[in-house]
Amino acid sequence: MEQRKKATLQLLPNLLNEHSQHEVFLPASVGKAVSQIEGLIAESDREGRRYLNRFQIENANSMPIALYNEHTPDSDIDDLLAPIVNGGRWGLISDCGLPCIADPGSKVVLRARALGIKVQPFVGPSSILLALMQSGLSGQKFYFHGYLPKERDARIKQIQHMEKGSKAEGRTDIFMETPYRNQHLLEDLVSTLDDSTLLAVGWELTTQDQGMLSQPVALWKKSPLPNLSKRNAIFLLNCDRTL
Repeated sequence: MEQRKKATLQLLPNLLNEHSQHEVFLPASVGKAVSQIEGLIAESDREGRRYLNRFQIENANSMPIALYNEHTPDSDIDDLLAPIVNGGRWGLISDCGLPCIADPGSKVVLRARALGIKVQPFVGPSSILLALMQSGLSGQKFYFHGYLPKERDARIKQIQHMEKGSKAEGRTDIFMETPYRNQHLLEDLVSTLDDSTLLAVGWELTTQDQGMLSQPVALWKKSPLPNLSKRNAIFLLNCDRTL
């Protein structure tokens, strides 16, 4: 019975890079939880080891790490959870931010619940919410779209669709792109959106190089665009002219 009580999947927040002052963004409860886990489910071994070393875990280089990412077949999930079913306490992390938010970990959590495993989430930073908080755009109603289409024609259609939805519902639309396509997305947003639409962009959030710019598209057109190439960024738009 005691072994069963111990069985827990802990959802642990992560930061974007090897920030030396993680205490600024992560509560003390996260460090305590990491010190008690027996294994870690991560997107890569490298990121998993880096996460453990952030907290100066004594067995950071020997702790078992199970890999789960977008390429992992669903048939492997039970094997990932087997140590927890047998009474272990493991953590689940994303490469950055919160597990299961813009992250494939939700399938692991869903299966864990079906197996009767206790799931314990910990609070931490999410670029989606941090950007929304900083942007000044309405947080009363918002929609997260994830990644936009790779093909430019499809991407522009999606931008137009989001702007139309924002106008109709008064919502804030949030979306992202891979770092090497960020600059192209920003250029398409500025050239496609109405001048009065509010466009906000946040980059490298929770790092020393973080930035945020939030203004109508008309002003974006009048000034040089920030260089987002190879930077982690998140985008928001809202058509509410009363803001």
